[in-house]
Amino acid sequence: MFSKACEYGIRASIFIATKSSKGIRVGIKDVAKEIDSPEPFTAKIMQILTKNGIIHSAKGVGGGFEVSKEALKSIKLIQIVDAIDGDKIYRGCGIGLKECSEEHPCPVHFEFKKIRGLLLQMLSTTTLEQLALGVKSGDFFLKTVNTND
Repeated sequence: MFSKACEYGIRASIFIATKSSKGIRVGIKDVAKEIDSPEPFTAKIMQILTKNGIIHSAKGVGGGFEVSKEALKSIKLIQIVDAIDGDKIYRGCGIGLKECSEEHPCPVHFEFKKIRGLLLQMLSTTTLEQLALGVKSGDFFLKTVNTND
């Protein structure tokens, strides 16, 4: 549904938010390790998130990535998706046609329109703080648990 970069961006933002809520900045190595992403790819994603004001980057000793307490409450998931993938996921055609509308619908237009609406609502109303609190409480996870161990 989302691009790999967007998936990593969402996971990175949530991870950084969980640490920021405890007053901890995290470095790129920690972010990449936590979200199971190659470090150079993670660095590019972090540049996008920083440029779009979702994540703050501090350089030097004690530096790293963080999200302010105010931003935790106000940043919505849609901002992360828009920054990385744009709005195609909730505006585009379900089967990728360039022209798809009420007047000229694709075969899945009307069903996909309902799903897009629900997705847009979820992305627009879910805050980074909500997701971070779920991870902190142990209700949600950012990594797959290996059950073969």
